[in-house]
Amino acid sequence: MTSDTLDARARELLAQMTLDERIHEMSGTTPLWRAIRELLIDYNFRAIPSGGCQRLGIPPLLFTDGPRGVVLYHSTCFPAAIARGATWDVALEARVGNAIGIEARAQGANLFAGVCINVLRHPAWGRAQETYGEDPYLLGEMGVALVRSVQQHLLACVKHFATNSIENARFKVDVTIDQRTLREVYLPHFKRCVDAGVACVMSAYNKLNGDYCGQNRTLLRDILKDEWGFDGFVMTDFFFGANDGKAAALGGQDMEMPLTRLFGKRLKALVESGDVPHSVVDEAALRILRQKLRFGTISDPQRYQFNKIDWQAHRALARETAQKAMVLLKNENPHPKSLSLMERDFNTTPEPPLHEGEGAGGEGRLLPIDLCHTRRIAVIGKLATARNLGDKGSSKVRPPYAVTPLQGIRAAAQSATVTYADGKDIEAALLTAREADVVIVVAGYGARDEGEYVFLFGGDRDSLTLKPHDEALIQAVAAANPRTAVVMIGGSAIVTDAWRDRVPALLMAWYAGMEGGHALADVLFGAVNPSGKLPCSFPSASARLPHFDKNADQIDYGYYHGYWLHEKEQQAPAFAFGYGLSYTRYRYHDLRVSASAIGKDDTLEVSIAISNAGERAGDEIAQLYAGIDDTTIDRPLKKLVGFQKLRLEPGETKRAVWQFSPSALATYDVERCNWQIEAGTYRLYAGASSRAEDVLTITLTVS
Repeated sequence: MTSDTLDARARELLAQMTLDERIHEMSGTTPLWRAIRELLIDYNFRAIPSGGCQRLGIPPLLFTDGPRGVVLYHSTCFPAAIARGATWDVALEARVGNAIGIEARAQGANLFAGVCINVLRHPAWGRAQETYGEDPYLLGEMGVALVRSVQQHLLACVKHFATNSIENARFKVDVTIDQRTLREVYLPHFKRCVDAGVACVMSAYNKLNGDYCGQNRTLLRDILKDEWGFDGFVMTDFFFGANDGKAAALGGQDMEMPLTRLFGKRLKALVESGDVPHSVVDEAALRILRQKLRFGTISDPQRYQFNKIDWQAHRALARETAQKAMVLLKNENPHPKSLSLMERDFNTTPEPPLHEGEGAGGEGRLLPIDLCHTRRIAVIGKLATARNLGDKGSSKVRPPYAVTPLQGIRAAAQSATVTYADGKDIEAALLTAREADVVIVVAGYGARDEGEYVFLFGGDRDSLTLKPHDEALIQAVAAANPRTAVVMIGGSAIVTDAWRDRVPALLMAWYAGMEGGHALADVLFGAVNPSGKLPCSFPSASARLPHFDKNADQIDYGYYHGYWLHEKEQQAPAFAFGYGLSYTRYRYHDLRVSASAIGKDDTLEVSIAISNAGERAGDEIAQLYAGIDDTTIDRPLKKLVGFQKLRLEPGETKRAVWQFSPSALATYDVERCNWQIEAGTYRLYAGASSRAEDVLTITLTVS
């Protein structure tokens, strides 16, 4: 249907509905007793209903969650969203979204609320694993890819709108933020998804400048609906997503989930008393009806039979995604005196600029592990045998199996003897390590350490480092056997200062999903060339980070975080945003722009050549950043404005090409309530990461 046809049909249905039926559309319909049972015992075992009118043939919405996959029954568990952010691969994310959409529909859902695009403001945030990273541009690109692909099959919902990035205090914390910071840092990615046609937006629990987000008129009505033209509906976060029925309805909230607490009879009484106009209920019901009609006839229902899903293909996709998500952070010779680190040739002359990648395999580096010459492999750490898929809150997926790191390593390394020690007894672990040709230590976090705060599980981290025992274990094992690689599991940045210099190889595996163990072995043994890049900065212990208090009643959100803050403070992180190594070398050269001067409303082409100077094929993620020299506005040195993933065979050269407009660096003028583009000298940075030594630069004039 066209939008006009949808609207006309929705209005026809609305005209036939009673006030009770219209309010019913705005209401979650789970009985209280079932909601309590599901919250405590079997949450997300079945799709959660809302609304519906049998008399008029209007179906209910049937909600399921994410984002690791569909939380119903035995769905495919993909890597956590933060891991998928590390792929920087929108085409891959679209394939994941397509699989999620098919599985959700086949299990009876018609609304998927697993598109989490909150800014990762501080690495201690417990639910960092549910989002794509720290940068608004990356969040927007990945979020749109998931929205569009899921909505080939059912409604998608983006969350949590907005400024939600503290977990333990999520129900009470008041985020104080100025309009410019809100508009430029915490909202752009939501607008990208709205512009892409997302059906639903879920409001956040927290307060924003004194008002709960679930009833915040400025956020929901003024910005989302009126300014952005959002024609979908707004849903509360579950159970406590709104605190006052009248304020919520007037503020722009369209649906209360998963049960009726403030709407229903209470809302009807407010309408009958005149405290809430009839038009408010009509608008909310119309928005919901419009989206039901929009997605009601999307595809042949026969496509969505559970027993006809190609589960093997979806699990292969989960493995591929995990392979491409893993980030090689360090890869050196375990005997530094016998081989110097790979040279990095930075030509300081304008032509020809040359940048070489670090950490290529071979040349004595520890990874990939050569199984032809490795007979004894020691795997150490209790997480090596853990079915560790991430937190156990609303995003919990229940796959039929999960491959642990040890299982994956043993399956791939059948020609070698693989021994295991859980590491609880460090002396016993050292005996295992000393007898091995190579050691793999698996350390990090699990559902008890971080995630959605559910009773005794999850919540925000108390520390950014590994547990003291794990740090001591790594240092002792590395001293006993210098051929030690550390694999880290977690949902955000980990501070590694205490032990990083003592190990030659370091790999960030995130929460890698049900096929994670196989994917890890694929990377460790070289079947796959790692290509992941960090979607968030990994700070050093001395770095200044934004203020974070997991129990805060009130907190100020400033403009700077992540790589923006590191560069403003001139503090080098341990590992920069966009950083990641490979088993081959990539050379960046010949940065070009199609014009040296443009107007504010113009667009130009930016391109850079990337050559594979190594002996392995690989995927490289080229990144484009932009900043303004001598700016009159307090702004970051540079912002991400584009990225592109290229497949390069040995000896092959390709060009990454982007379209750049000065509007990418527009700032919000609080006094004029509009966006302004600053004239002046713009600087473009293109290369392998956000680090100064990894990019080439070129300037242009914007008049």
